[in-house]
Amino acid sequence: MVEVVLITGRTVGQGETIEKKLSGEYSEQAAICELNREDMAELGLKDGDPVKIISDGEEVVVYAKSSSLDRGIAFIPLGPWANAVIPEGTDSTGMPDFKGLKVKIEKTNEKVPTAEELFRGLFL
Repeated sequence: MVEVVLITGRTVGQGETIEKKLSGEYSEQAAICELNREDMAELGLKDGDPVKIISDGEEVVVYAKSSSLDRGIAFIPLGPWANAVIPEGTDSTGMPDFKGLKVKIEKTNEKVPTAEELFRGLFL
């Protein structure tokens, strides 16, 4: 397990597929966590392996993707997978904090949920 700082944001691929949230194409773009190659090696991960992202009381499984991010930084594109670990509170700003969240990441054999599965878990 590694502890990292999670940031989220828009990506071109996530933006291009946002109108197709229930598609596999959208999942390929948004159900990922970019990590530094050394952090991935420490976890024994290769591109496409499932990883569990754990924040304070919340968790989600996404696919690992190597990147040139600094060690100790993780990035998840905005979408239902990122939203699953972002705290609900807004500290009176009206907007959740999508940057600088401390999370733990671990290798897992669990299945990466589809957007539909995440939506059903939130709204049913």
